[in-house]
Amino acid sequence: MELTSQKLRRLAPELDPLRIGTGWKPEDLGKVQIIIESTAGDSHPGSGHLFSLVEAVRKGVSEAGGYGARYFCTDICDGESQGHDGINFSLASREMIANMIEIHANATPFDGGVFISSCDKGMPGNLIGMARVNIPSIMVTGGTMSAGPELLTLEQLGMYSAKFERGEISEEKLTWAKYNACPSCGACSFIGTASTMQIMAEALGLSLPGSALLPATSPDLVDYAYNAGKRIVELAREGTKPRDIVTLKSFENAIMVHAAISGSTNCLLHLPAIAHEYGITITGDTFDRLHRGAHYLLDLRPAGKWPAEFFYYAGGVPAIMEEIKSVLHLDAMTVTGKTLGENLDELKAGGFYERCQKWLDEANRKYGISITKEDIIRPYDKAIGTEGSIAVLKGNLAPEGAVIKHTACPPEMYKAVLNARPFDSEEECLDAVLHHKVSKGDAVFIRYEGPKGSGMPEMFYTSEAISSDAELGRAIALITDGRFSGASTGPVIGHCSPEAAAGGPIALVEEGDMIELDVFARKLNIVGVKGERKSPEEIDAILSERRKNWKPRAKKYQRGVLRLFSELAASPMKGAYLEYE
Repeated sequence: MELTSQKLRRLAPELDPLRIGTGWKPEDLGKVQIIIESTAGDSHPGSGHLFSLVEAVRKGVSEAGGYGARYFCTDICDGESQGHDGINFSLASREMIANMIEIHANATPFDGGVFISSCDKGMPGNLIGMARVNIPSIMVTGGTMSAGPELLTLEQLGMYSAKFERGEISEEKLTWAKYNACPSCGACSFIGTASTMQIMAEALGLSLPGSALLPATSPDLVDYAYNAGKRIVELAREGTKPRDIVTLKSFENAIMVHAAISGSTNCLLHLPAIAHEYGITITGDTFDRLHRGAHYLLDLRPAGKWPAEFFYYAGGVPAIMEEIKSVLHLDAMTVTGKTLGENLDELKAGGFYERCQKWLDEANRKYGISITKEDIIRPYDKAIGTEGSIAVLKGNLAPEGAVIKHTACPPEMYKAVLNARPFDSEEECLDAVLHHKVSKGDAVFIRYEGPKGSGMPEMFYTSEAISSDAELGRAIALITDGRFSGASTGPVIGHCSPEAAAGGPIALVEEGDMIELDVFARKLNIVGVKGERKSPEEIDAILSERRKNWKPRAKKYQRGVLRLFSELAASPMKGAYLEYE
């Protein structure tokens, strides 16, 4: 089989001299040519260390007889974008990263690619781009940061900030938390979106087995990057592409792992968008179906006890998969050229879990604790929960669906009838929550924050203000067409679809409407007006009248990337990818 790069060298006589001018040697030109695409950059801790992994991959490529070319499209940090309009650019950046990968990999010939990222939009952006260019590919994930003193992790900053605003802690204590929450490089050390998507890459079969969410400072991570470099040269020679590997079975495996880890609700945006590139339809209903009856096993923050650093020490993705083996498609193919089941058997026979145990022993000594693997990843028959971790709610308020992570929600809020308090921006709502202008029994709405409204930012500060409030955290719900951080906890419901900017029912909610929430019946409905219950037919008629008076808002952004995103973004429950039809 002739390599793509060599075919195109004949068509483009300028290619060889330009590469020589870049630093290639003449003898490199005939080698297997690999694009090493990463989000390395000084943008945040999750990307600040990736250049070392780029070099490890490049070394592996070289030693396997290939040549690695380094390309970069760094990502932004949701944490650094919080509290201002910067967060509105976050979801759109996923699409732009995928677009740049498509441009990089198609404008110049390559025989394969290694894609390196760690965080919230870099991970799905690279996975979308990888599927779109469809050359032999491997994903290398950048791992997780260490925990700070007292096992402090970044998702606790929202709680500290809200407590300071309420006068419950001193400024000195808040400053201490700020200065100690990110002690190393890597993705934030909890099962937020970054960690979830690293795990999803391995669960899809696109990363080397056992490589997802290692501590970013671990020498094992560099070894995995080096081995990915060697393996990609083999994959390129074999001609095996992502679309030869990834099937519906792969996505179902990933969703079952998502249920077992209580993964971020943002995964309901990202997996459908990735699947779309493979011509596979994944919806909120797919997640809901597979989460029903699924065993939730991972006792890591934000829903659990321990930092994400401990995930690898307990055996990582392979350990999760061993526990849920009975519900996985073990015949799904992976980038190793072997099936998922074969990979798991090889890891077990090769001493993988014994190596992880050594790291756990060292962590116990470092932090002065004494925990076992089973404290981190529960056995299947001793699950933390047996109804998955998310539910997709539907009703006249969310005909296409809305998502709640019920494992992070107080049980008191699983079933309630609440009083609607709508706000048309997060800023208004956050002020009301912090200054106790909302009451127990309220359903607080933040709308016009979906992808067409403002780019679909996270409602992180508002959700943290609610969940950290001893009274409100168990007595009100937050409902939005925006989304939440993977760190969010509490009675929060996002992705409400259709969104307000598209004329969804959430735009028609008025003060005093009665809102029915029933997590396990999967219901989210308007059931009354001004404290008076109405029949479904009466509610339909009321909403129809309100719609006559509703007018679309002028687009928040009149130019640039967010104007493009607002015009083309699909519904939140479809994945908010750019939809051209």
